Amino acid sequence: MARKKRSQPANVSIEPHLAAPVTAPAANALPAEAPGGITSAIFAVMMFLAPALGVPHEEMLQDTLKSIIVSFGALGAALMFFWQERGRDKPLRWHAVMWLPLALMAYALGSMAWSHAYLGGVEAIRWFIFSLLLWLGINTLSRERLPVLAWGIHAGALVAALWAVLQFLFDFQFFPQGPHPASTFVNRNFFAEFAVCTLPFAAMLLARARQSAQVALLSASSGLIILAILMTGTRAALIALWLQLLVLLPYMGWMYRKQLAFAAWGPGTRLVAAGLLLATVGGLGMIHTGDPKIIEEGRGSTALERGFNRTGSISASDPSLGVRMIMWKATSRILEQRPFAGVGAGAWESEIPLYQAEGSQLETDYYVHNEFLQLLAEYGLVGWLFLLGLSVYLIAAFSRTLLGKHPHAQAEAPWRAVVLSSLLSLFIVSSIGFPWRMAATGALFALCLAALAASDARMNAFPWPAMRLGWRSSFSLVALGSLTAALVLAVHITQLAAESEQKIVRATKIALTISASGNPNHPKWAKSKADMLKLIREGVALNPHYRKITPMVADELARWGDWRNATWIWESVLSSRPYVVAIMANVARGYTIMDDPGKAMAFLERAKKLQPQAPSVRSLEVILLSRSGQEGRALELGRQAVADRIYDYDLADATFLLAWRAGDYTLAASAMALRMAGWPATRAEGHVQLGNMYASGSREPEKALAAFQQAIALASQSQRQTLLDRIPPGYRARLLAPDAAAQPPAPPQTSDSKG
Repeated sequence: MARKKRSQPANVSIEPHLAAPVTAPAANALPAEAPGGITSAIFAVMMFLAPALGVPHEEMLQDTLKSIIVSFGALGAALMFFWQERGRDKPLRWHAVMWLPLALMAYALGSMAWSHAYLGGVEAIRWFIFSLLLWLGINTLSRERLPVLAWGIHAGALVAALWAVLQFLFDFQFFPQGPHPASTFVNRNFFAEFAVCTLPFAAMLLARARQSAQVALLSASSGLIILAILMTGTRAALIALWLQLLVLLPYMGWMYRKQLAFAAWGPGTRLVAAGLLLATVGGLGMIHTGDPKIIEEGRGSTALERGFNRTGSISASDPSLGVRMIMWKATSRILEQRPFAGVGAGAWESEIPLYQAEGSQLETDYYVHNEFLQLLAEYGLVGWLFLLGLSVYLIAAFSRTLLGKHPHAQAEAPWRAVVLSSLLSLFIVSSIGFPWRMAATGALFALCLAALAASDARMNAFPWPAMRLGWRSSFSLVALGSLTAALVLAVHITQLAAESEQKIVRATKIALTISASGNPNHPKWAKSKADMLKLIREGVALNPHYRKITPMVADELARWGDWRNATWIWESVLSSRPYVVAIMANVARGYTIMDDPGKAMAFLERAKKLQPQAPSVRSLEVILLSRSGQEGRALELGRQAVADRIYDYDLADATFLLAWRAGDYTLAASAMALRMAGWPATRAEGHVQLGNMYASGSREPEKALAAFQQAIALASQSQRQTLLDRIPPGYRARLLAPDAAAQPPAPPQTSDSKG
């Protein structure tokens, strides 16, 4: 009997790019993709370089470099596109999803007039680049070009994963960053959140591979990316990883098996694919880390142990989730009080002190760690419309992908499923992070939406989102001129940003080096200090809004006693972030020490209006009252702070001194006990202060001797002589007497010092 050929669905083949073209009805036909092969290739190069490259020094932040790559990649792709289309008089594509980022960009531009202008401008630029990538992708990302983009995404994730693996296994330190392994992303969460969103593209490339060598390469490289994600221990990324590996990717493989090459693999090829993937993850995953700091974390010393331990530790009681809850609660107050207008694009970090819980004095972070909450808080009604529109669109896209029965829909489905899986992973990590604001991940977001929208246009399935955009050759010429101007502006902004960042970071490094010397006021540091001050002045002049690092220089200056320079730096920060209570308190303290009580009181009043119960505010008020002769009032405030257990080092110290002078030795001992408990490094000095109080104030020699003994027992070798010099001669003689060692040791803390 002759063997019958197995029938295939119409227009569906083992390789999507070989599928016979299906034409939509002529009446409703949308323009085909523009001949933008170079544009899509630029996308692929951009998505490779952004994650793969990092800065090998600290004078530029990692995401600054990535933002430069993405911005110039988008502008370069646009210039190439319009140059190729400079003679076009046929329609291009438009899609309803384009209105979403454009609405955010318009809001950001408008909010510059009434909210934080600088931060609003940064947001407007971000959404412009996003919109540009989205529109270019809608017009160029044909199904035949998607593999090129996928290779760029996968290659970038692979090189980034390789850096992370080297950091985990060998303590590789080429890129300055936070806790390892962060690859080129400065923060390991940023890397993991990007890497996990690229896995669907790696899976698609592997499923399409036909040659054994390509199968082997993609299996091993995909395993390396999975391994690197496990090494980070980032729990949001791990949730997305397990969802992909256990549910999404197996389902996609089964659902579209007839359209992908892996269904025709022989047993040997399948063995190579599975074996290399498991060997990479399992073999390298059992090697212990060579980074001592990772071992100190106690979260696992191998990739597998770390991945499983961190997954198992996910709970509502997790401390890091608790910190995020503080930010989310503060953000919820914005949503309650400003549900329609929001606080302005990008202005969350500037406005959030106004909405923090009573008693808060420090910014918890610069971002909400939830992209959806931050969008709603900053953009108000426009943010709500964005999320609603995006949700409706993605649900409709998911429905058309999963349920589409037409051969044309089936041919589009595998790549649509890849994009939707990547977006789902992105939204998972966006619920407890801020990946949209990271350049590489934000670009991936835009290109995923672009690929989906371009597929809509090819399917011509629902006319309202995909439509024609009338075009003339003159439009291309105008666009070329505008983009050339934008490119010149981008070069200027990049140069200013890089120079400012370099100067501020260099100044910070000098300040930290001087502090680390242990003798910052030695004359040998005079030139270094002059260089540091010159750099910080120039850096602040170039960018007075650089909030993250600039205050570090002021903090070090204050430790050296240079309050004048510290104060102007803090004031420069307040000019951009006017509601940070801790910095207001620092400025007021600076003016207090510089004997300018008027300005000190003005900043204190500003801080009290925002957070009257903040420890730094209460501390400052006590100090100012005591310096202005109102010691009684200052002592009462200190007493209340001790009773409320709301204090900082300065408040506890000031209360101790005030209570000692007032003869309230019980309160003084309580204040000192709080100070020593909160700042253990000061315990030896604290016991000397207690001993002097008992010796000269309450005249309790036995308590005084016990306190001095405890101080000497706790003192380091370098502290010992300094502390002995502060002990009265009579007590010092008893401590140094030959039989002093035979005396019974003093208890760790006297009953009085416990309060």
